[in-house]
Amino acid sequence: MQQSLITIAYIAASALFILSLGGLSRQETARRGNLYGIIGMLIALAATGAAMKAGGIPVLIAALIPGLIIGGILASRVQMTSMPELVAILHSFVGLAAVLVGFATYLGPQDHQMTPAEHSLHTVEIFVGVCIGSITFTGSVIAFLKLRGSLSGKPLLLPGRHFINLLMLLGTIAFGVWFFMTPDVWLGHMILLGATILTGILGVHFIMAIGGADMPVVVSMLNSYSGWAASAAGFMLNNDMLIITGALVGSSGAILSQIMCRGMNRSFVSVMLGGFGTESAAPSGGGSSQPAGEVTSIEAPGAADLLLEAKKIIIVPGYGLAVAQAQHSLAEVVKILKAKNVDVKFAIHPVAGRLPGHMNVLLAEANIPYDIVFEMEEVNDEFPSTDVAWVIGANDIVNPSALDDPSSPIAGMPVLHVWESRDVIVMKRGMASGYAGVDNPLFYNDNTLMLFGDAKKVVDEILTAMR
Repeated sequence: MQQSLITIAYIAASALFILSLGGLSRQETARRGNLYGIIGMLIALAATGAAMKAGGIPVLIAALIPGLIIGGILASRVQMTSMPELVAILHSFVGLAAVLVGFATYLGPQDHQMTPAEHSLHTVEIFVGVCIGSITFTGSVIAFLKLRGSLSGKPLLLPGRHFINLLMLLGTIAFGVWFFMTPDVWLGHMILLGATILTGILGVHFIMAIGGADMPVVVSMLNSYSGWAASAAGFMLNNDMLIITGALVGSSGAILSQIMCRGMNRSFVSVMLGGFGTESAAPSGGGSSQPAGEVTSIEAPGAADLLLEAKKIIIVPGYGLAVAQAQHSLAEVVKILKAKNVDVKFAIHPVAGRLPGHMNVLLAEANIPYDIVFEMEEVNDEFPSTDVAWVIGANDIVNPSALDDPSSPIAGMPVLHVWESRDVIVMKRGMASGYAGVDNPLFYNDNTLMLFGDAKKVVDEILTAMR
């Protein structure tokens, strides 16, 4: 009877996780999707506790309570700008957990009721789970350090790096065959440890070779890896809930990675091979490091007047908006504009920010209405009929070089066609290039007005002028 109830609880939790993923796919249902996920996890934890022997429950509680407290404190204090690195470090915990579960399963009591075929399959599960977990752990740590700025966003391109990766992959396979064939537990433990170290180095080298501009894809890819690591842990522990949840996370992360790559007009393989997004990438325009022309500046009061005179405005948010925490002031500006019957829309590029959906969450945090927030494909054709395109802290995603300059590192990347508007206001701290290290000809167009300064300070000045 108890086992049947536990199975039903796992099925219910799985259904809630599926509903959670469905809800998170749309802004309007994201809060509800998040709630479904929380309830599903609570049910899964309760079912796991019920399935344990009485002596293990105190250990579970002793692990859960500090984890809940630490997680709650971190989640409540983290800024939106720090969310990408928080996600990355959480992925590393999943990978590390898979590694520890693998070693504990291998060194723990063996189930003597297993048939030889089942034992062989279990051995493969342990090895694969540990290797995936090790790559996820070290790769996520490197991604965390890059996103945090502790490591340079410039890719580490060692000579023959692909050959090095191939050698490490072949070495991992060799370890796996050796591990599968050896009957000695102590030797098997040493082989598993060697494979863990080797795949850990592979994870470091893999992510170090990926440039800063590709980090949103890396985050979603590591999300997928963490899912497969969790699923592998589920196989090792014979836990259906972990298998299902891990598979959901792994597959959704892989799909999201593909969507992100399509948004950058890059193949998943090219991202994984690295090399894009260097801090020292050559600017567009034949490699000249000189600016393409003179810029026309505007001050906040002039920008406020231009916005108030417009009938249609499209706002393009970028990472600079998140860094300055200007979304709440911007929401007030939008209220004033809408009260004056100005048609205001937001255009969201798939890779704006440092995390998939970064800008959507940022705007939702400021209670900006969902019905005026549009994806790139939905709004790109509207720029020719727009009076003012207002770019706030974005750079590469509005760079016409992606379309006009075949020699540009971002050539072919889909971008927002803000330059087709009657006027363009670009807010930046200075003339520094974007995350891809590429100069932006948009800044020198005749219809572009540069508004320099911290986004929060400048938006507050615009808000004051409007009032």
